[in-house]
Amino acid sequence: MSTTPPRSALHLAATLLTATVALYITLVAFGNITDFGTNQQFVRHVLAMDTTFKDEDLMWRAVTSKGLQDAAYVAIIVWETVAALVLIYGTWLWFRRDDLSARRFSTYGLLMLMLLFGGGFIAIGGEWFSMWQSGDWNGLDAATRVFLLSGAVLLVVNLPSGKEKSAT
Repeated sequence: MSTTPPRSALHLAATLLTATVALYITLVAFGNITDFGTNQQFVRHVLAMDTTFKDEDLMWRAVTSKGLQDAAYVAIIVWETVAALVLIYGTWLWFRRDDLSARRFSTYGLLMLMLLFGGGFIAIGGEWFSMWQSGDWNGLDAATRVFLLSGAVLLVVNLPSGKEKSAT
């Protein structure tokens, strides 16, 4: 007779959804590392604002230094890689049934993605660097998808399981 309690549907959902996002961001980071030049061009164009409306009131924001552009791109890749590792660890903890630690690490990784895609791509890229104006280098739809997916998984991961002890 097994002494391990059966997994709840919520536990299974949290495990599989965390694993899905971990797989996704791992593939994104891997792609950015192994095909460095493709998204490097994306970051360079967004930061240079060279495909926007070129409004003189906004163009002072442009970053045209290739060194700074590449440093920003490397920082993005490092952030993605760390988020992937945190989410992989969170997934492993879910599989081990260490729900409290799994929830904590999954939350950290998901928040890292929400900060990168919401704060970095949507707010800074989309608004500060006017990425929304570009027909060629506009990543707002993709960033929004990742932000919303991460947010939805964050909600599932943090739903009460009914096993928590009351503070009262």
